[in-house]
Amino acid sequence: MAVDRLLPTTEAEDLLALTRELADKELAPRVEQHERAETYPEGLFATLGAAGLLGLPYPEEHGGGAQPYEVYLQVLEELAARWAAVAVAVSVHGLSCFPLATYGTAEQQQRWLPRMLAGELVGGYSLSEPQAGSDASALACKAERVAEGYRITGTKAWITHGGRAGFYALFARTAPGSGGVSCFLAPGRAKGLSFGRPEEKMGLHAVPTTTAHWDGAVLDADRLIGAEGQGLAIAFSALDSGRLGIAAVATGIAQAALDTATAYANERTAFGRKIIDHQGLGFLLADMAAAVGSARATYLDAARRRDAGREYGRAASVAKLVATDAAMKVTTDAVQVLGGYGYTRDFPVERYMREAKITQIFEGTNQIQRLVIARSLAR
Repeated sequence: MAVDRLLPTTEAEDLLALTRELADKELAPRVEQHERAETYPEGLFATLGAAGLLGLPYPEEHGGGAQPYEVYLQVLEELAARWAAVAVAVSVHGLSCFPLATYGTAEQQQRWLPRMLAGELVGGYSLSEPQAGSDASALACKAERVAEGYRITGTKAWITHGGRAGFYALFARTAPGSGGVSCFLAPGRAKGLSFGRPEEKMGLHAVPTTTAHWDGAVLDADRLIGAEGQGLAIAFSALDSGRLGIAAVATGIAQAALDTATAYANERTAFGRKIIDHQGLGFLLADMAAAVGSARATYLDAARRRDAGREYGRAASVAKLVATDAAMKVTTDAVQVLGGYGYTRDFPVERYMREAKITQIFEGTNQIQRLVIARSLAR
């Protein structure tokens, strides 16, 4: 069902209506086919880019939509309610644009940002490594300064859109120590860059997640974003925004699960009554609705803090924690509402449950979010 949203402007209402229309036309009819066959939705991201949905929170001067995060995140939620893998890829694309849009020079932004925000170049975020997931300071991939620029050597892991992206926000070590990581805008294709076989994942099957192997590939010097050694500050700043994206995606998954479970409970009868009229199921659905509403309110609070220019790092971690834990609970309960049918592929709730799990893991596990929140409280 359509969510009754409080939007700041008529323009935002029109944007959400456009998003729903496009998602119902382009995403909903294709999701089951591609998720089951694990095939990439060719041309879909170009369609989203042409509709202006891939650059919404960025400035109009570079082709963005200049939308507040409060609105952008609700667009992500609507996409996720139809197709979580696509919504995650859109969120990661926005995350990958952040370093250039925030720390790049005017010349760098003019050169690359318009094509990125238009969706001509879809991005991947390349921070994690096989031995460095939550502990980003343990990065080992090296960026050695050479006459031509920077020679990149090492392996990156868990890259959404790996092998498909047109560019990567790449983080590599230019010097020893935690202050020795730098950020680069790497091209999607380069001599000396190769990708591993896509991971065999529990969910999000339609968009690949891969490793990347940098075997001495050379990047031009002007692909350095910010200053040498500024990489972790850039990465963590970007992740605050990225966590809000995942919170919105998780809320969309949970909303879809709630809608499916509610529709089923209104149709299925037992002991002469619709099962929603039995208190045990009715109260369960009420708790699911409360969890979805709470998740949405939490991410919108963090987004409004961001839009107002206030500190929002802790609020982003809270939103990511609350929304993704809620999604896991709501999707699990949706399977329960459908009973045996919920455990089959005849209904999408088993997919929602599988998709919800990863939201508790990427962009910083929920254990890391608790650590971030605790440290903030200690300060």
